[in-house]
Amino acid sequence: MISAKKFRTAVLAIILTWGWKRAAIALVAGALSALAMAPFNAWPVLFLTFPVAVWLIDGAAAGRWRGVPAAAMSGFWFGLGYFVPGLYWIGYAFLVDAPTFAWLMPFAVLGLPAYLALFTAFGFALARLLWTRDASRPLALAISLTAGEWLRGHVLTGFPWNAFGYALTEPLALAQTASLIGLWGMTFLTVAIFASPAVLIEGSSRGRKPWIAPVTALLLLVVMGIFGAVRLTLLPTAMTKVKLRIMQPNLQQDVRFNYAAKPDVMQKYLTLSDRASGPQSTGVRDAHILIWPESAFPFFLTREADAMAQIADLLPKGTVLITGSVRAPDVPPGVRITRAYNSIYVIDHDGSVLSVYDKLHLVPFGEYLPFQDLMEKLGFVQLTKVQGGFIPGTRRRSMEIPDAPRVLPLICYEAIFPGNISARDDRPGWIVNLTNDGWFGISTGPYQHLQQARLRAIEEGLPVVRAANTGISAVIDPEGRIVARLDLGIEGVLDAGLPAAIPPTVYARTGDIPAATIVVAALLLVIRRRTLRRNS
Repeated sequence: MISAKKFRTAVLAIILTWGWKRAAIALVAGALSALAMAPFNAWPVLFLTFPVAVWLIDGAAAGRWRGVPAAAMSGFWFGLGYFVPGLYWIGYAFLVDAPTFAWLMPFAVLGLPAYLALFTAFGFALARLLWTRDASRPLALAISLTAGEWLRGHVLTGFPWNAFGYALTEPLALAQTASLIGLWGMTFLTVAIFASPAVLIEGSSRGRKPWIAPVTALLLLVVMGIFGAVRLTLLPTAMTKVKLRIMQPNLQQDVRFNYAAKPDVMQKYLTLSDRASGPQSTGVRDAHILIWPESAFPFFLTREADAMAQIADLLPKGTVLITGSVRAPDVPPGVRITRAYNSIYVIDHDGSVLSVYDKLHLVPFGEYLPFQDLMEKLGFVQLTKVQGGFIPGTRRRSMEIPDAPRVLPLICYEAIFPGNISARDDRPGWIVNLTNDGWFGISTGPYQHLQQARLRAIEEGLPVVRAANTGISAVIDPEGRIVARLDLGIEGVLDAGLPAAIPPTVYARTGDIPAATIVVAALLLVIRRRTLRRNS
């Protein structure tokens, strides 16, 4: 065991360190924090790393301008350490067409984390402006990092991947709190809880009781666990009569975008979709809804009559297909098509298109380039190589499915944005998320994507059905239980019933208001503590 004296000596060394050593400590602390995300879910490590963040901000007071620049630099290095190992898998996408994009891989693997680390730097700097010399410091950090993470989820279209709040989504009982306060509320609680041991360095002099903060944090974790366990007990999985079949083809990326591979792709889809999954299975005839993943075809589906005819031959009466596909815009005959939509089709058994959804939230550098025209003139192209970039859809809406609840379609990373699921007056019965995580190989990325889709189910009280090209395909109930799944890198079909939705959660009804209320209350408390200390 480390003695109290050695503990304080080690903490003081962190507080008083400067220069490259300070950057290295922040970098390592951030990197270790990435272990709290899927698939590791080692969130207890944050009890070590977030206190280090508090102590680095303590030590920033020795710098100029009230220590704000020094705190910001510590936040930048902490964020860089967190995002590089958490997002390293983005580099895999640049190896799909290595001759064209491999040279950009280092810029992506380091550049995107460096950009995202600016928001962590903002959080540390804001925390320094709110800083006190008492046990409210973890609250100041929680307020500031929550603000920074919220901005990260919204600025320049947003990218809230691996927000700190996801640390408390495993075990499932802890994640149930998201039904009340959503991701941003979970982010505040995550930072406040795990940063609380930092105040133990204060000692018990002058009537201080530094143990109160970490004990309160532990009690809060226990309360969250009890609430979640009770909620899971009171809300068992209920199933509708709708039967689903999810096809996971596990196609390589170079095949999915090669028109010459059209016959092979179609044959694989048709054969796999009708494969018997057990001794009692009759293939696709067992399902009401067949689901294929995002951008399933290396061609415009509805402009290929033979492909549509093959789909009609596959589907028995009473079965519909939900599939991803690129969609050509309406242009006069003879006009060359240079841009497209990333879309979802609902196709009936006779080959007719019942509904179409066009992706709203496009991926920067993947589906479009910022300042597209200028960047293309300079010779740049996005990963999908669509000249001019994909065209964004105009609105998010649910889709009608015959003999099934209305469904809200989400394509790829649209599922990572909390509170952006559905309009209050257009509540669907379930969410379908079509994705192609094949860009990112066998890595931690698809596990993180699943973790985030799972939290959307808990927040909204809606089942989520994921169809992923290479995995992880899954059926998730409204409490976040994974009813069925096909793991990463597996070819196959997944047969499962559609879970029933539950009544709208607190978060579904009120959005981010509860989280904002908590953050504002904490801010008022911190300001009051600062005022009292100044007056005394």
